[in-house]
Amino acid sequence: MRVMVVGGGAIGLLFGARLAMAAHDVTIWTRTDKQAALLAEEGIEFVERDCVHAVPVAAFAVMDKHQVNHKLSQVRSVVFVTVKQPQLTDGLLSHIASITQSGDVVVGMQNGIGHMEKLKLALPGRIVLAGVTTEGALRHHPRTVEHTGEGQLYIGDIEAGATAIRGGSTQLDGSAQESGQKMLVDMLQKAGFTTILSNDMSNRIYQKLLINAVINPLTAIYDVQNGALPNHSARRSLMRALHKETYDVLAAAGYQDQGDADSWDQLLLVCERTAQNVSSMLADIRRGSVTEVGWINGGVCRLADQLGLTAPLNAAAVSMVKALMK
Repeated sequence: MRVMVVGGGAIGLLFGARLAMAAHDVTIWTRTDKQAALLAEEGIEFVERDCVHAVPVAAFAVMDKHQVNHKLSQVRSVVFVTVKQPQLTDGLLSHIASITQSGDVVVGMQNGIGHMEKLKLALPGRIVLAGVTTEGALRHHPRTVEHTGEGQLYIGDIEAGATAIRGGSTQLDGSAQESGQKMLVDMLQKAGFTTILSNDMSNRIYQKLLINAVINPLTAIYDVQNGALPNHSARRSLMRALHKETYDVLAAAGYQDQGDADSWDQLLLVCERTAQNVSSMLADIRRGSVTEVGWINGGVCRLADQLGLTAPLNAAAVSMVKALMK
């Protein structure tokens, strides 16, 4: 099976490197011609456990004319969409449609909410799955990625219990869905990813949203690494309040805690396990890039509005992070 990764950030390069090392034909689609040329010429520099691997991959910039060759191929493809929500534009969705065909598997791995609906609508006939990962990765350079922490990857359809994948007017039968999912999980496990097929992906997405809605904006506002966030009484109090507000909104939407620990304990555990990590939102602020705050905390605000609730702390987080971007 051919593998395509749309997005040349940390997670995109991590998945591209590991799958290429597992002998899959991997193509990385990047935002810029410069990164595509660098990856095509020198490959991905993959750093893991103090070992450095040079991993050959194909690479093209999005909208490159070479996309026609990919579309005409009869080989089935799996596409990992790893760009952030701000980059999931109509133009990019059109590009993904142009390099895939009916029966191909597309995995959306964005933070926040709303992305899966966009992907399903834009990609009729494809097997569109959600992916939620806790893998740690840090991009040091346009071609260099470091694997900073082992995690888990949950894969599945957000329409729990659905017997078919629907997109636009096209419907795939349940056997095609099941076959595509099992093939994908097997491929990922052989590439070294702890992969779990889940029929509760909406809950998994909410679970990650709850964590991101607290850690990402507050690390950006306070300019601290994840581990430092709860180690101060004022920051910890704000964490707790933002967590409660977000939890209440998500619970009203159907979210349920996973496992033995409650969501607050899980949040503190994530801070501990990723203590040295710079959150993606803080990294974006430091680079002067657009953040995902409008899709993370802003997504919580929109969900609250739909449910007749309010989320003032999430709204304040959106405003404060956007102010940092100016």
